[in-house]
Amino acid sequence: MTLFQLGNNANIAARSICAALGEGIVADRTCCDWFKRFRDGDISLQDHPRFGRPAESDFERLEVLIEDNPRLTTRELLAMLGYNQSTIDHHLGQMGKVNKLGTWVPHELSVDNMQQRVTICNFLLSKYDRYRFFQQIVTRDENWVHYVNYTRKRQWINPEDMPEPEPKNDLHPKKVMLSIWWDFQGVIYYELLPPNTTIDSQLYCTQLECVKVTLQTKRSERRKVRLFHDNATPHTSKVTRNQLEQLD
Repeated sequence: MTLFQLGNNANIAARSICAALGEGIVADRTCCDWFKRFRDGDISLQDHPRFGRPAESDFERLEVLIEDNPRLTTRELLAMLGYNQSTIDHHLGQMGKVNKLGTWVPHELSVDNMQQRVTICNFLLSKYDRYRFFQQIVTRDENWVHYVNYTRKRQWINPEDMPEPEPKNDLHPKKVMLSIWWDFQGVIYYELLPPNTTIDSQLYCTQLECVKVTLQTKRSERRKVRLFHDNATPHTSKVTRNQLEQLD
């Protein structure tokens, strides 16, 4: 400011400052900005706020907003903070944030639901080493098995050659329903069901009887079996419960 008051121009002031304090300490452009402020009557040496550049406190607020509600969109953050979307995106990237979709779940778990799951998991873990608990489990599932399974595989060919075409699967391919039972050692019993067969309580009970006979042959040393199945109607009906009591 002294050089300004002495009547020097900005370029001379910049060279004088660099000669006194070191080469490159201040640019001509910076001195021009200072001199413009002095001519406008602003003799403060404090930096003015820079419009369009968020303050550090705004970045902290952005982090707090994201931690409180990670589902906020950049449009919503823009409205809250007053900055453009590219600025929001840039600083979200600097924070290491990425935008991902959550997986669908059947329903939202309550606190009681979650506590029940923790209790059950702890119970199962306590059984793991002491009672060969998991080795006693027999479970089942069913799945469609296609007669023909076309798969696309990459082919090693010359750069100028075209790969051999791969046929698509039919819209309604021929398939059969596989019902299979297994334990930790492998498959115990399976059936390929006739077309249009519905797995009802009667069929399920028939399979239970077959599994029992097969276990006596394949797992003759097995003294205890724990049947693991879901709560589908064929598994929980009165007919099935009566059958399980007879097999016990």
